[in-house]
Amino acid sequence: MTKVDISRLDPKNYIIIKGARVNNLKNVDVAIQRNKLTVVTGLSGSGKSSLAFDTLYAEGQRMYVESLSSYARQFLGRMEKPEVDYIRGVSPAIAIEQRVSTKNPRSTVGTTTEIYDYLKLLFARAGKTISPVSGKEVKKDTVTDVCDFIFSHEEGQKVMILTPLKVSEGRTLEKELDLLLKKGFNRVAQNGEIQQIEELLEIKNIKKSDQFEILIDRAVVRFDENNEPDEDTLYRISDSVQTAFFEGQGDCHIEILGKEKKAFSDRFEADGMSFEEPSVNLFTFNNPYGACKRCDGFGKVLGIDEDLVIPDKELSIFEGAIAPWRSERMSDWLAPLIKNGIRFDFPIHRSYKDLTDEQKKLVWSGNDYFEGLDAFFKDLEKQTYKVQYRVMLSRYRGRTICPECRGTRLRGDASFVKINDHSITDLVLMPVKKARDFFEELKLESQQEKISKRILLEVKNRLEYLDRVGLGYLTLNRLTSTLSGGEFQRIKLATSLGSALVGSMYILDEPSIGLHPRDTQKLVSVLESLRDLGNTVIVVEHEEEVMEAADEIIDIGPDAGNLGGELVFQGDREDIQKAPAGEVSHTIRFLKGEDKIEIPKRRRKAIDFLNLTGASENNLKNVDVKFPLNVLSVVTGVSGSGKSTLVRKILYPALAKIKGEYSQDSGKYKELTGSISRIERVEMVDQNPIGKSSRSNPVTYIKAYDAIRALMADQPLAKQRDYKPAFFSFNVDGGRCEACAGEGEQTIEMQFMADVKLTCESCKGKRFKQEVLEVKYNEKDISDILDMTIDEALEFFKESQPKLYEKLLPLQDVGLGYIRLGQSSNTLSGGEAQRVKLAFFLGKGNSDKGKTLFIFDEPTTGLHFHDIQKLLKALNELIEQGDSVLIIEHNMEVIKSADWIIDLGPEGGEEGGYICFEGTPEEMAKIKGNYTADFLREKL
Repeated sequence: MTKVDISRLDPKNYIIIKGARVNNLKNVDVAIQRNKLTVVTGLSGSGKSSLAFDTLYAEGQRMYVESLSSYARQFLGRMEKPEVDYIRGVSPAIAIEQRVSTKNPRSTVGTTTEIYDYLKLLFARAGKTISPVSGKEVKKDTVTDVCDFIFSHEEGQKVMILTPLKVSEGRTLEKELDLLLKKGFNRVAQNGEIQQIEELLEIKNIKKSDQFEILIDRAVVRFDENNEPDEDTLYRISDSVQTAFFEGQGDCHIEILGKEKKAFSDRFEADGMSFEEPSVNLFTFNNPYGACKRCDGFGKVLGIDEDLVIPDKELSIFEGAIAPWRSERMSDWLAPLIKNGIRFDFPIHRSYKDLTDEQKKLVWSGNDYFEGLDAFFKDLEKQTYKVQYRVMLSRYRGRTICPECRGTRLRGDASFVKINDHSITDLVLMPVKKARDFFEELKLESQQEKISKRILLEVKNRLEYLDRVGLGYLTLNRLTSTLSGGEFQRIKLATSLGSALVGSMYILDEPSIGLHPRDTQKLVSVLESLRDLGNTVIVVEHEEEVMEAADEIIDIGPDAGNLGGELVFQGDREDIQKAPAGEVSHTIRFLKGEDKIEIPKRRRKAIDFLNLTGASENNLKNVDVKFPLNVLSVVTGVSGSGKSTLVRKILYPALAKIKGEYSQDSGKYKELTGSISRIERVEMVDQNPIGKSSRSNPVTYIKAYDAIRALMADQPLAKQRDYKPAFFSFNVDGGRCEACAGEGEQTIEMQFMADVKLTCESCKGKRFKQEVLEVKYNEKDISDILDMTIDEALEFFKESQPKLYEKLLPLQDVGLGYIRLGQSSNTLSGGEAQRVKLAFFLGKGNSDKGKTLFIFDEPTTGLHFHDIQKLLKALNELIEQGDSVLIIEHNMEVIKSADWIIDLGPEGGEEGGYICFEGTPEEMAKIKGNYTADFLREKL
């Protein structure tokens, strides 16, 4: 890599960063090409995110906020200037991070991507309201429709504009006629004969049975020299028609004298029903007007849960599938169905899951021969004054999908509005892939097409990008809060693409997380599309496929923490191949094949298994799975194939509940059997933070801080002053600095500018009182010790404190040697937090080791190849001490190192949920047509 004088580069072509010193960055100078795809890589903790997010993105955001007025700035996040000499050539910055940032219970995939906003507009403007009774389109007549009818006749044609006379409640016909006279109307038609109102009023007995119409106007059809309706005549007739609609409460009659008579109505009605006219608010579930009245727009209600009422759907009605009707007393409800089922051709011996939708509905709604489950539960509700009935009802109640809106949150009549026989509720319940096919094949009438052209372009674009980033299995109705970090990031990416911004700087944080290698290829094409639109795309990434596609790679290192923070390599694919052997960059050595993760020399063979049968939650297709114990097992499959559902929603809660460690119910399954007695505990090691407090830290989590405090309290000066171990904690009063409450800094709030964080004047950032800091161990006070990295602490305690050394060693073993002992846990990434948890289990005493099933959810998140080696070593240590490890994973290096693979698929969403393979990596590599096997073959 040739060093370039960045001061000579043109900011029009480069983003120039000079002297970046954020976190562990060591005065880094770097130039990033504009309108290119650049990957920033390096070991975990080397300083990648510090460069991309804390320096570059932070400056882009700060510059934007500073450009606003002081009034506007008070409502926005206050941005600090990153520690850097200067940054030039910065474009408007957009960061797409992993965190799911919404807590709105109504936020969905459709609303987040803005697709739903376009769908609302599409159905409001181009949708046709279809009557559920006759299936015919509901229409109303306009003034224009009536005028078009009148002017479809020849010049000179005489026309009468009438409207039915409607007598208001509480008035007589005579009174109504008198009011009409006062309004200025002179004539009415009585049974088709024109009469003067004054003459009628003189008649004492007007027949109430006669048909009366108000004569609004009489006109003659006139055209101008261009054969267009005469302007004055058109204006007069339009005004008269409008008056007819008003006086006739929506009805207008047009009589073409000597020819025909036609009735018009401007009421939106059909088949005796009144319909709401399509509007944007009708399809808005965040608005009381459009929200479902039953669930208030949330999509779920507290009601009778079908899964609790019919827990085993393998059973038939005759075998007792309906749980509340199994008792002798309640069997009276079941008897009529069993006895009369043959009369209406109901298969009482067929398993419930095999019944048609109509037959299932019949079980609930009942018919003339038996009362259904709905009637049964209504009867129970009437008797809730009795304790036993209240208890029974509570047994079958749960949060269920709203029966009125099918979980779409919209009022029922919104589904009457259709486009090509599909309502908006049908579309939001479709997987993105199917919805995309629907819009690609959509054929509209010419008028609809003109209205919809621009809307459809936006919808198609966004659906295409969602599919391309590997999210074709999601529905638009899926709640955003239920998405993983990777899924949410790719949704934001698809939204950005749909917005078609140009000249911007996109910074992404490992968008490949949660993606199968098959889907990573799609992701790369999307990133390239973003670049080709004219944007600068900067991706913090470890995935080899993304690096291969990059225009340039920037490698930060050479190691992590204090040993990182330098620019060790910058160049393209050709520069990688030209790099000398033994290059200092770990990334380059892996990309060139000089370093690699070796295939295990032998695979462990499982003797004991956990057998899970009938797993059918979400998209799982009633599958049976064997989970081996005392080996390294990996659950694989494309995104959305059912991995997390199988492991996190079914296996973990089911097993943990058996062991008394978990109270919540698991997803749907039939039975969990096998060597359950061989497992004493089950631990879910996920990426949730290890602590939310700014004072929580890794050394506290792994229980090493207790030993450090005890060590400091054991020093002669501490004993002399009677300092207890608690004096060396910044969480409690005593030894901590009271001025900053152990934080080390004080925050000064500024109204328009960024909050200013000042080092505490009292303790100078040391977090402890001066007298406590006078207590030292080997010339180091408690603040100095907490400021050490794990690597430095291990060297410091190695000889003198072997027990403390043993407690800290697992953190280094899992690749976290670069973090500081006292580093705030809220500064750790999800992957780092997960590895701190792993270190905690590795460091437990011998009495706690063995007989634990550890479940990891993508532990390679945020890990470089070099760190994956350390992770695998740590996982194997767990197995060697008698534990079992089960991992949900996409990384091929981990998959090839497993003893056992469980592969789900073959696709995501509805087309997934099957077990495609169970066995060793070598056996899997032999099968054809399996996505995981195709990529695994390249690694073995």
